[in-house]
Amino acid sequence: MKKKIVILGSTSSIGKSLLNIIKKDKKNFKIELLTANTNYKDLIKQAKKFNVKNIIVTDPNSFKKIKTLCKNKRINIFQNFKNLKKILPKKVDYVMSAISGIGGLLPTYKIINRTKLIAIANKEAIICGWPLIKKEMTKNKTIFIPVDSEHFSIFSLLNNRNKDEVDKIYITASGGPFINLPKSQFKKIKLSEALKHPNWSMGKKITIDSATLMNKVFEVIEAKNIFDIDYDKISILTHPKSYVHTIIKFKNGLSKILIHEPDMTIPIYNSVYFKENKNIKSRPVDFKNLNNLNLKKVNKNKFPLVKLLNKLPKHPSLFETILITVNDYLVNKFLDRKINFLELTKLIIKISKLKEFQKFKKIKPRNINQIYNLRDYVHLKLDTLGI
Repeated sequence: MKKKIVILGSTSSIGKSLLNIIKKDKKNFKIELLTANTNYKDLIKQAKKFNVKNIIVTDPNSFKKIKTLCKNKRINIFQNFKNLKKILPKKVDYVMSAISGIGGLLPTYKIINRTKLIAIANKEAIICGWPLIKKEMTKNKTIFIPVDSEHFSIFSLLNNRNKDEVDKIYITASGGPFINLPKSQFKKIKLSEALKHPNWSMGKKITIDSATLMNKVFEVIEAKNIFDIDYDKISILTHPKSYVHTIIKFKNGLSKILIHEPDMTIPIYNSVYFKENKNIKSRPVDFKNLNNLNLKKVNKNKFPLVKLLNKLPKHPSLFETILITVNDYLVNKFLDRKINFLELTKLIIKISKLKEFQKFKKIKPRNINQIYNLRDYVHLKLDTLGI
């Protein structure tokens, strides 16, 4: 029997990687639904190539264009996620949530009750809405797999072991393009330089987050939420080769390390073939890398955003939504060349300290609308600051 699949954000890099995996094993998969925001042309190509009957295009203008252009009556085109029960009358076997940004939270939440297993690559959903997502997954007995390479590695190493057995979790960071650049040179950093990640091919926004190490701040929050591990048990190590993805030290004295090439295909492949023991073509163990891991503590003087972790509330709160929104807003300003690299990090720290934002550390997320309303409020506030 074919495994029924849904891909939220199928035109993203994660979505495309999953489709490449499925393409090589088409006989064992049936894609029930693909979604995109504005990239409707690629979405139509994907739907035709994989014989997909249902697609969702959430951007209003793109939806109008696709309705006009697409004459294929075999494809049902929807604009939102309100018809999921109609589109998916029975639970599918696997959903990949690969929509980027906080906009991916609602679709991720809504589709949980339509699938047996959900793989989540949307970090904003886990950071801002984890209590809501976790409750919904528990209610629907939906299996969850994290897809970020670090979190999939932790997931694999823990292998259902009790969190109380863990002494320390180390998450690695490449350090981005400026790991070896002296802090004195940071004022001269150009946008083009910040967009050149040494190991990973990613979108512009996440590439900048990797350059500032804000991406690792977010990944620590994700790890704390997913595995219910306190912040003081999670550390970041810089590792320029991105070959080691996590190290876990257990209280019994044993430590486990997980390595693989810096290729997102590996965690994606293992999530879609979960518990099937399918083989993937991969390179031999790189002993040259193993002999020169170069693992170091983060230089917090060069990458001060890591210090934000010391100020975060111990339990999930609405402040994480503020942090995501402030970072998104300022990264866009940097991408538009309205602020420089040093201003980017300084402003994130300065704005996150505002009293009217700090109060949200005491408020837990209750529903999706509350999170989105707060995001909109923060945007309006930041606009008034005239950055």
